[in-house]
Amino acid sequence: MEKTSNNSPMRQREAPIKPVCALALAIITGASIMSSPAVSHAQSRSTSILLEEIIVTARKREESVLDVPLSISAFSSEQLDVLKVRDIQSLSVGLPNVAFDDIGTTRGVANFSIRGIGVNSSIPSIDPTVGTFIDGVYLGTNAGTVFDVFDLESIEVLRGPQGTLFGRNVTGGAVLLNTKLPGDEFEGKAKFSYEGGGEDPDIYAMATFGGPVTDTLGLKLSVYTNQDDGYFKNLNTGEAFGEQDTLSLRPSLVWRPSDTFELAVRYEYFDSEGDGPASQNHRNGSGIANAQTNFDRNSLDFSIDEEGFIDTRSDFLNVRADWILGNGTITNIFAYRDLVQSSNSDIDATPLSLFHARAGLEAEQISNELRYTGDLSDKTKLTAGLYYFKNELLANENRRLLGLIAPPGLFGLTQDGGGDYEVETKGLFVSLEHDFTERLTVTAGARYTDEDKKASIASLVRNINSPCSVIDGTCPFDFVDDENWSNVSPKLGFTYDYGDSTMFYGHVTRGYRSGGYNLRNTAIDTVNFGPGPFDEESVDNIEFGFKTSFANGGRISGSLFYNKIKDMQREINLADPIAGVVQVIRNVADAEIPGLELEGLFPLSDRLLLNASLGLIDPEYDVVTFDLNSDGVLNDADRDLDLPRAAKITYSIGLIYDLSIGSWGNATSRVNYAFRDESAYTDNNLGFINEQGILDAGVDFYSDDGTWQFGIFAKNLTDEVKHGGDTQLPALLGPIPLGGTFSPLAKGRIIGVDVTYNF
Repeated sequence: MEKTSNNSPMRQREAPIKPVCALALAIITGASIMSSPAVSHAQSRSTSILLEEIIVTARKREESVLDVPLSISAFSSEQLDVLKVRDIQSLSVGLPNVAFDDIGTTRGVANFSIRGIGVNSSIPSIDPTVGTFIDGVYLGTNAGTVFDVFDLESIEVLRGPQGTLFGRNVTGGAVLLNTKLPGDEFEGKAKFSYEGGGEDPDIYAMATFGGPVTDTLGLKLSVYTNQDDGYFKNLNTGEAFGEQDTLSLRPSLVWRPSDTFELAVRYEYFDSEGDGPASQNHRNGSGIANAQTNFDRNSLDFSIDEEGFIDTRSDFLNVRADWILGNGTITNIFAYRDLVQSSNSDIDATPLSLFHARAGLEAEQISNELRYTGDLSDKTKLTAGLYYFKNELLANENRRLLGLIAPPGLFGLTQDGGGDYEVETKGLFVSLEHDFTERLTVTAGARYTDEDKKASIASLVRNINSPCSVIDGTCPFDFVDDENWSNVSPKLGFTYDYGDSTMFYGHVTRGYRSGGYNLRNTAIDTVNFGPGPFDEESVDNIEFGFKTSFANGGRISGSLFYNKIKDMQREINLADPIAGVVQVIRNVADAEIPGLELEGLFPLSDRLLLNASLGLIDPEYDVVTFDLNSDGVLNDADRDLDLPRAAKITYSIGLIYDLSIGSWGNATSRVNYAFRDESAYTDNNLGFINEQGILDAGVDFYSDDGTWQFGIFAKNLTDEVKHGGDTQLPALLGPIPLGGTFSPLAKGRIIGVDVTYNF
């Protein structure tokens, strides 16, 4: 059924009420089973791992996930192995109200969304709504974020604004990736995996080993390599496409000269190079298709002449020191990250040379956090600290247009630009928890942030047929500006322990997303649609939730929330007959997003485990101050549009079954189905992201002594098609018919095997 909103071709699907009701029934049934004494308390291997209590750092201290008054999904390293989580995108469909997508234009650029608060952008100066933190360190740009993860201690996904303790740019939530340090005993692990299902195989290997070398010093080295020979087939060449070669090295050390001091040093070298995006062109939201490449959007077909490349290299140093002082701990985390990335992409997504784009990025960040966490008394806990962050980046873009009408190797139109960008942030935060009674705890906190941004921008439309490079220093800047923002992010909440196994919580909090500048300025009208500055965005959140655990290890949690977004930042993505695509960033609206989440693990027997989750949101604009659908008027047609990347329904349901196979060991079989509703991609709703119904399955065999593991697995068995974006292309690019979309493809069905050896 076609959606009736003005200029909106998104399919208005009927809400899958029956599956949602069935899932809610499964969660309620599972919770009922938890209270039944018929379920054995003895769990077998994988079910036991999945039911283990997880220690998280969501509140800047170590505590059980069951004690944290937040909506949080957390996974230990063993659980990640059981669930075959290879990269952060493996969790993209399945967590309630969460979408971890790679934009696809440039591999590794995160466009994460939680609770309908997300971004659509590969512009490096655009701050996220979902912050990514590695070992407590914020990543200052979305680039270089969505890559394979390995040798992790845990992953924590925090839903809702986290500004009090984590600062800006976490209005949707935060993703915490915690890597492993050397342990108290020597241990090692080697893993090999082979994946097929596409044109050519994808092979990766990982090894990690380390432990104590003296009574006070521990060392560890982790090595990861991936050789992907190309999942896709480029119909223009008939050859495999999507090659990628990745190497990552992570040495780490821990020094404990006394019982009260620990120094941990981590360094990671990352290098990845491969093909550009698998660019599909299908009929766009205006009904216009490209004559040569009108592919089915539910297929993996594409045909391009510019296979391009994406190369990324980074160095990441993290130095953490912990001093135990009285009843608390002083922690200092210093970090340095250097990122260099270059790419070339076929944006017209056809076998003709019409719209190709090269891009380059050099980003360098330093940060330091000094904090104290401890007990002021038997009833009062304090977390307080100082934070400093600086990020400097050079971003370059070179558009090469209309090669079809130029001599070979040349273009009819070139546009060059980018920017020199500097961000400096200083913060002060404090959080107090006081136990008013044995059951009631009240939390109050606030964070003060002061941020300066400086931008020197070379607009692409000012450098027509005049090739230059911002990185090389040959582009003249036509826009220079700086701006300062400061604010306070408060939080007030409570926790009430109802017995030994159930807790209720609630809080009111505010978070901010930074204001800034658009380094990819393609608008001639720099007054109304130019580089900025655009103002910061705020999110007020009201939330009530509960967590319950059961004697057999099962648990269930849920939350009701309401988000009020003011001065929402959007990247307005519009087709343009001269630039191909124009991206304008403005504060466009106020919006509200109410919703709910349920998540649970339910042992059905000592060998069978049910896991299920459900997320529902109902996002809508309250006030719109920008002509989102570009019809020349500001009216209800704009207000009735859907918010981008705000899937209204997400759910998952899965089973894990353990089986003994005699003296050799045991086996674990698993099946999981996860659903994410269709969502808008562009603000005018002409572009959209397909609904996702992902079916995964597999079986693992474990030796009795725990030394060997052999697995067979399948991901996305139904071969669902997912696009990183759905950029609308103009009907004409100059004098040449174009039409359709630029829609980078993600991999479809994957069948694989892996072998793990522990030593």
